[in-house]
Amino acid sequence: MIKTYSTTIRRKEMDAVLTCMVDENIGPGELNGKLIQQVKEFIKCDGAVALRSPAIALSYALKALSVEKATKIMISALAPAWQYQTLVDLGYIPQVLDVEETTGLLSVETIKQGMLDGGKVLLLHETEGILPDLENIVSLGIPVIEDISHSAGSFVAVKNDDGTVSDVKKASGTFGVYTILGLEERDVITSGGGAILLSPGRREWIVLKKYVDVAPETDLLPDINAALAWIQVKEFARNEKTRKEIFNMYQHACMIGRHKLYARELDDGSTVSAFPLVLASSYKDVKQYAAKKDIEIQLAYENSVFALKQDELDSLIHAKSLYLRCVHFPLYPRLTKSETAKIVKVLGSLP
Repeated sequence: MIKTYSTTIRRKEMDAVLTCMVDENIGPGELNGKLIQQVKEFIKCDGAVALRSPAIALSYALKALSVEKATKIMISALAPAWQYQTLVDLGYIPQVLDVEETTGLLSVETIKQGMLDGGKVLLLHETEGILPDLENIVSLGIPVIEDISHSAGSFVAVKNDDGTVSDVKKASGTFGVYTILGLEERDVITSGGGAILLSPGRREWIVLKKYVDVAPETDLLPDINAALAWIQVKEFARNEKTRKEIFNMYQHACMIGRHKLYARELDDGSTVSAFPLVLASSYKDVKQYAAKKDIEIQLAYENSVFALKQDELDSLIHAKSLYLRCVHFPLYPRLTKSETAKIVKVLGSLP
């Protein structure tokens, strides 16, 4: 059976972790610092801190922004469930917004309405590696915390004053006041668990650094995890090239079928974190068909906010539809040519 998800761990990652163990330096230390420097160069940001979880990263970002308790914070219904749970645990009010059916992302118009309904901060998850209208979202004038756990490595072509597209490209993760790069098992870069909290601007980093400097060691990412993530960042371009090659084959196979793909910019305008397919037929039928060919598929948003609170969010029609119909097919660099060919064949013949 070809599993839906598989973390790409090669010899380099294994050697880095083993060296860390042999040296008996597994707590937060030198490799934590090396990872931070690597990520700063990768994203082009002013400051960063490596922490033990995305939830801890979010707590530091909200602390640095001086967001008062009971503030309404806008999140996507298809964002990972930890966002909702963490906000509640920290004493904030999650304001869950519906998404666009063609991208699974929040639109500018939806965010504007959320602001009218009392939303004061936006926690923006760039779902499936696809970038929303970041420039116009930031222009709304509210604090934005980007979540680039799926979209790291993607870019936006900056517009000129006359509205035309310039040759300048701005990386995802550099639009928000603060940015969370999750390092969990299914994120596009992994350390087996953890997160990097980034500050694109120097002024915001000075504020965040005051809290980072007094952070307890139990909040910081251990070196044994940092060793894995450090290599993953260094190898990102290689892994992403392979993922995009596979994605292109899958996309071509789906062109003759009834099922839909999200709208996205494929060059460097999005990151391939998975292969989401919006089904036009029964999930059960497609899952059974794929399983007969030894291919496992799973609902793309089984761990989303909507999945966690679906009874309360039933009115969010687009999120509900995508939760029920969008699936992930296996897509990761460790797939062999024969496995990829088998999946391509199945995608071209789905019921």
